[in-house]
Amino acid sequence: MKSKEGQTPAIQVLERSFALLDVLASHQDPVSLKQISEATGLHPSTAHRILNDLAIGRFVDRPEAGSYRLGMRLLELGNLVKARLDVRDAALSPMRELHKFTHQPVNLSVRQGDEIVYIERTYSERSGMQVVRAVGGRAPLHLTSVGKLFLASDDPQRVRAYATRTGLAGHTKNSLTEIGALERELALIRQRGLSRDDEELELGVRCMAAGIYDDQGKLVAGLSISAPADRLEEGWLARLKETASQISQALGYRG
Repeated sequence: MKSKEGQTPAIQVLERSFALLDVLASHQDPVSLKQISEATGLHPSTAHRILNDLAIGRFVDRPEAGSYRLGMRLLELGNLVKARLDVRDAALSPMRELHKFTHQPVNLSVRQGDEIVYIERTYSERSGMQVVRAVGGRAPLHLTSVGKLFLASDDPQRVRAYATRTGLAGHTKNSLTEIGALERELALIRQRGLSRDDEELELGVRCMAAGIYDDQGKLVAGLSISAPADRLEEGWLARLKETASQISQALGYRG
């Protein structure tokens, strides 16, 4: 069923939601329902219904009955985007230098839910390895070196909840598919401050990763080196950790 304008009801609700958020964004103080209705041209009952739905999702706050302001969920999402963009800007030059040192792909990844997302990569055709994880690609946390860094920063209850949600599905014979094995691995990562992927996501490819932290000491990204399984060198670990630390310092980390 479509509206008079040829739009589906769902799309119309989205457009109205955007209009309501724009009105709230244009006011520093809470805005009354009457003001919102006048500014958007929406009937008060329609605006009220959509605002209540947005409040459930924490996109809108109701400091008192009949008035609204932007909610904290928008700040949380904005901070995720800000962190991703800032990390990429700070990481590009150090990543290139690390790639010159290793001649292997260097990857920058962030966490989104139960996956990591690759947001930047430095590599060359001379590396001798087919690059299968493109920028924008995703992979499960427990199968990747960077993903395991993020799991290691979670408390045990969150790790077990992750295992329950995902079932710890494996991609290769080396994948960690049992919670006990994963927990032992995460304990080692906490001790060393470094993580590895031993052909767990893809046979023939090994990785090592170090964390990148922001000015609040929060893990916001991971830097990893990928290489054919027989070419990953232990001597790269110190340089990898040093490069991740350099990027963290550029983000204000003083740990």
